[in-house]
Amino acid sequence: MNLSICFISFLFLLIFSLLNFISGLYFIVNDLVIFIEWEVLSLNSSSIVMTVLLDWMSLIFMSFVLFISSMVIYYSDDYMMGDENLTRFIILVLMFVLSMMFLIISPNLISILLGWDGLGLVSYCLVIYYQNVKSYNAGMITALTNRIGDVALLLSIAWMLNYGSWNYVYYLEVMKEDYQMVIIAWLVVLAAMTKSAQIPFSSWLPAAMAAPTPVSALVHSSTLVTAGVYLLIRFNLLFMDTYLSKLLLLISVLTMFMAGLGANYEFDLKKIIALSTLSQLGLMMSILAMGYSNLAFFHLLTHALFKALLFMCAGSVIHSMKNTQDIRYMGGLVNMLPLTCTCFNVANLALCGMPFLAGFYSKDLILEVASMSVINFLIYVLYFLSTGLTVCYSFRLTYYSLTGVFNFSSLSSISDCYWVMLKGMLGLLFLAIMGGSMLSWLIIPTPEVICLPFYLKFMALLVSILGGLVGYEIFQFKISWGMNFMNNYYLTNFLGGMWYMPTLSTSYMNFGSLKLGYQFIKNVDQGWNEYFGAQSIYYFLKNFSKINTILQFNNFKIYLVMFTSWIGLMFLFTMY
Repeated sequence: MNLSICFISFLFLLIFSLLNFISGLYFIVNDLVIFIEWEVLSLNSSSIVMTVLLDWMSLIFMSFVLFISSMVIYYSDDYMMGDENLTRFIILVLMFVLSMMFLIISPNLISILLGWDGLGLVSYCLVIYYQNVKSYNAGMITALTNRIGDVALLLSIAWMLNYGSWNYVYYLEVMKEDYQMVIIAWLVVLAAMTKSAQIPFSSWLPAAMAAPTPVSALVHSSTLVTAGVYLLIRFNLLFMDTYLSKLLLLISVLTMFMAGLGANYEFDLKKIIALSTLSQLGLMMSILAMGYSNLAFFHLLTHALFKALLFMCAGSVIHSMKNTQDIRYMGGLVNMLPLTCTCFNVANLALCGMPFLAGFYSKDLILEVASMSVINFLIYVLYFLSTGLTVCYSFRLTYYSLTGVFNFSSLSSISDCYWVMLKGMLGLLFLAIMGGSMLSWLIIPTPEVICLPFYLKFMALLVSILGGLVGYEIFQFKISWGMNFMNNYYLTNFLGGMWYMPTLSTSYMNFGSLKLGYQFIKNVDQGWNEYFGAQSIYYFLKNFSKINTILQFNNFKIYLVMFTSWIGLMFLFTMY
């Protein structure tokens, strides 16, 4: 049963992915946009309509999401072997993909919320899948952080009532200067920042690593974290050339820098890759804030390919190492897992922007466009520093895990024996190499002329080489100043702890808002309000009805009524 559900899901998603990709090519060539409206219910001239927007962007993105999902489900068949609840796991993953589909094809805020909340709910179920205290805590911080974005989206839905329709695509260009659409833009950007884990909502993303690795491969490549970026790509006309875009640019570049620094201090294999996802999300957000939405979408797709592969390789390594995630226990894995390490290195080099791999085509273009744009010098410096840090932690990861001497138990039989997992990884390996070139021909068919001086043209490559060299030398413990920098307790605590954001998101929230809410409920809602409000009325009516009941069921009342009636009658007779 388990084997069949995995294989059927894999086959269905793969076929659907290919159909979407072919449709996307047709839509690009013919420049088509199709709206499909399905009237669910019509009552007294009020109709509830489900609208679907099909254009090249939604179809290509759907095909990528479905392809990665199919590979992840195929990979899960081996990775989750022995799990009693594998069927439930596959159904949860399929629900997750379905929620993302709703989000991608929706030009309507109501149906976007359907997908948005579906992603939040199913991601919570997947993060707590292993059912231990760490998973519950991670699930709770994920759910609570994403609820902020959900509330922002609900408020924007309420505000859209002023226009008489929730189909936002009709209003983006026309109502751009209207103050009501500016408010909606702020709310949508807030929602996207929570889902895509920008500062100050970054702490949930590494915590969500408590989920099974196939889920991480799906969540951190093409679904949950990219939902916010995709929403802003759709809404990009609203906040271009405004103060909001400048604020988003600053926040996203700081996120990119913070994640790059944090990954150099981290020793958990999955968390390093999670922080690299955070860094790449910052890169997408920043180029989007500059006004290049197509470039952001291009990097979104190429990043999905190599990041899914990177997580799947990490899962294979963790599986082989008997569930050990600490990279200090690894080393020399290239001798024992040659095929896995080949895939791992290809994905890592694509992440670094190695020429002619998937990441190069989008990342290099983004950095060149940033060099050509009119931006603040601080933003520019942070951009290239973050690029250097990406290569730095990638080489550090290679140094600790793939090269050197094996640091785990000598009684371990590690080998590339998980063939189903390897087939899933090889399915993505081809696209991690060829995908960037293919997409650049599709999305940017006419080459853009970028006129830059020689030193700026080679800046990205130079920074990458320098970052790799510095990282490799520091983590070989050869440079004394580097070691002093890495061994400083307070600096390590601050930079390695994501600038204290997890502490702010958990401890202070626990002692602050949640405790305050608890006191408010106990002392006001269930305290004075109850005493002077509903409970007080209830006790008054209850006591009054008790007295009434005693009077009604007492026999003395009959004599009392007869006596008073007789006295009354005698009085009336004497009067007349």
